[in-house]
Amino acid sequence: MKSTPTLPVNRTSVQWSPVCGRYLVAQGPVAGHGLLIEELPFALGPKCNGPVVCLGCYESDPNLCIECGWPLCEECSRIQDNHHSKQECRVFQDARARFFNLPKGSNHCPQLDCIMPLRVLLAKEANPARWESEVAPMEHHEEERKQDADLWHADRVNIAQYLRGPCKLASRFSEELIMQVVGVLEVNAFEARTSRGYPLRCLYPYTGILAHNCVPNTSRSIYPSEGFKIRLRAMVDLEEGQPLHHSYTYTLDGSAQRQNHLRQGKYFVCQCDRCLDPTELETHFSSLKCGQCAEGYQVPWQPTDSDTSWNCSTCGAITSNPEVQAMLQSLQSEVNTVQAVDMGPKRLEEAERLLRKYKSLLHPMHYIATGLRQLLIEMYGRVQGYEMVQLPDHQLERKAQLCREVLQVLNSFEPGLSRTRAMNLYEMHVPLVLLAKSGFIANKLKGGELRARLVDAIDLLKECVEILEFEDQSSQEGVLCGVAKQALKQLSLSVEGLGSELD
Repeated sequence: MKSTPTLPVNRTSVQWSPVCGRYLVAQGPVAGHGLLIEELPFALGPKCNGPVVCLGCYESDPNLCIECGWPLCEECSRIQDNHHSKQECRVFQDARARFFNLPKGSNHCPQLDCIMPLRVLLAKEANPARWESEVAPMEHHEEERKQDADLWHADRVNIAQYLRGPCKLASRFSEELIMQVVGVLEVNAFEARTSRGYPLRCLYPYTGILAHNCVPNTSRSIYPSEGFKIRLRAMVDLEEGQPLHHSYTYTLDGSAQRQNHLRQGKYFVCQCDRCLDPTELETHFSSLKCGQCAEGYQVPWQPTDSDTSWNCSTCGAITSNPEVQAMLQSLQSEVNTVQAVDMGPKRLEEAERLLRKYKSLLHPMHYIATGLRQLLIEMYGRVQGYEMVQLPDHQLERKAQLCREVLQVLNSFEPGLSRTRAMNLYEMHVPLVLLAKSGFIANKLKGGELRARLVDAIDLLKECVEILEFEDQSSQEGVLCGVAKQALKQLSLSVEGLGSELD
């Protein structure tokens, strides 16, 4: 079934296949970074299984709305145009549906799980044409969701029966419709953040048609300053008719972790090239050091099989999947313990210790090792005793090398327009500049060599800015883009001055 939405920008068309259902393809050739889709959300609201948050701006520990008694901060109570609409407020007022606040610090408020479905239902009444053409056809996997009896029962009680009972909406919305909406949100909603960094969910019916691939070719950005409009761009050059993909899961998880997430939350087994390749596109992102020989690595014999054996590519030694997963869980537990340590020198030193320890257990590019590298990149230059201006040359080299190794992985899994790549490019330019300057001061580098190394750093900043300039200026990435632009300007002036001195 094709939909013909009214979108500000749409350079895609809808196709259908027995495997993917509805999916999007490029209408014509699109250059990398090219805009494919702009779309405003059909509805937005708080995340499921979350704490008590303001229904207007999603900050935690709010006051209560003076009209309906549901969570609303003082600032939002003075603003007419906030996400806690008059229609939503009227539902709770008319039904006298009380909100029961939880003890401070509680992590889950089941009563708020009904808010996002309610907003979709109210949007359905306000815009029935868009509902019929775009939202109603969306996947909601009812039969698969029913197989998790506990979750199905919780959603039915906390959302469907609550809206139809205490909220007195039985005459407007059937239980079947409400459970359909819950499924649509579970399968298709995107997570976003407000300009202040608070998380929420948004439903984009057209962009949500995107098929999954563990190596995506599109990048999405959500703009809080423009009503949470989403913009979808090509990460790399696309051909006419090429299927468009984004990743439903974290690209820097290993195959087993991604498959588990997709089975449980999206109800399918991924068969993309990366998932079918035991080496994950020759990155060895999940490969283990063989315990029987010095040179070999064990890889999953059938990566998409949850009970696969792990076979050494050199000596043929076999390890069962339960043994492998038990070891990985033990290692991940150690990593989690380090991540829980307060930001400081101990955290950095423990992460380095684990990375050394795991050399005998994991492939150098393994996802656990890559995660530790990302942790270290964030800490070098920021924690006490390891501030950037205090780092000796060997630690500056260490940070730069960590960035290179993470970028090597990202170039395979998130090529082109990738925010994660951009942030690592920025992190990498700083030690390169400091190393170049210290080398020149120590007479290890001549003027021409200094200039060449600074130009390399400029190239990193240019690519960082080219990626992040598409982000909302109020977002973390948008703020970093401004910082990178300023650094690029200053570094370019330095190189120009150096060039005239050398001339």
